[in-house]
Amino acid sequence: MGELVFIHNNQPVTDSLTIAEVFGKDHGNVLKDIRKQIEYAGPDFGRVNFYESTYTNSQNKQMPKFDLTEEAFVLVAMSYNTKEAVRMKIRFIQEFKRMREQLAEINKPSYMIDDPIERAKKWIEEQKEKQKLKTENLVLTQQVNEMQPKASYYDMILQNKSLLSVTKIAKDYGMSARAMNAKLHELGVQYKQGDIWLLYAKYQDKGYTQTTTHVIDADKARVSTKWTQKGRLFIYELLKNEGILPIIERDQEGEAS
Repeated sequence: MGELVFIHNNQPVTDSLTIAEVFGKDHGNVLKDIRKQIEYAGPDFGRVNFYESTYTNSQNKQMPKFDLTEEAFVLVAMSYNTKEAVRMKIRFIQEFKRMREQLAEINKPSYMIDDPIERAKKWIEEQKEKQKLKTENLVLTQQVNEMQPKASYYDMILQNKSLLSVTKIAKDYGMSARAMNAKLHELGVQYKQGDIWLLYAKYQDKGYTQTTTHVIDADKARVSTKWTQKGRLFIYELLKNEGILPIIERDQEGEAS
């Protein structure tokens, strides 16, 4: 038998498989009991206390199961009234209490931790989370502004769905992506937040970029900023004013001279 209670979505829960095993019941019957209680309790209670999921059985098939909060567990186990069942309910309730205390300890803010080493570790975790949220908020702000470019006839002509990485644009100038990003930063166009370059607010609603998210797996995703054709022309004009021309125009100037 595994743990009676475990953490799911930052709260203590048990599941229908554990209930079936502990109370000596068929899992199919436990599922019927759960669905009956969901029907009786109503959708509002059911939505926040019963979480339907799946597990892989011995035949390697995906089968239904439920995760239950303490309130949901008490509701379902209420009808299990044998002497042994009552003892098991007490064990579950004690385990829910223990898990809540453990979760509260895990989530305790750094300033409340007495041990200096553990306090420092927690503080570092908090700062990483704050930095992550800050980056996500800044990316979201840029994405919202990118969706609201100022319309003009010029914009209509330049509408083009093809997007370019900074690497591609930099190649036109014989530069590396690192050098191009640094130059755009130097010229006050963009700044680096975490691992991503973001436009300063005054450029975000011009239609120069589109921020995209590439999902790597269930836990990881990479956010990147791609340039539109309009953004490419903006960079061209910007760098031209700095005396920096794309390779093809340098070649043309050389031939003319």
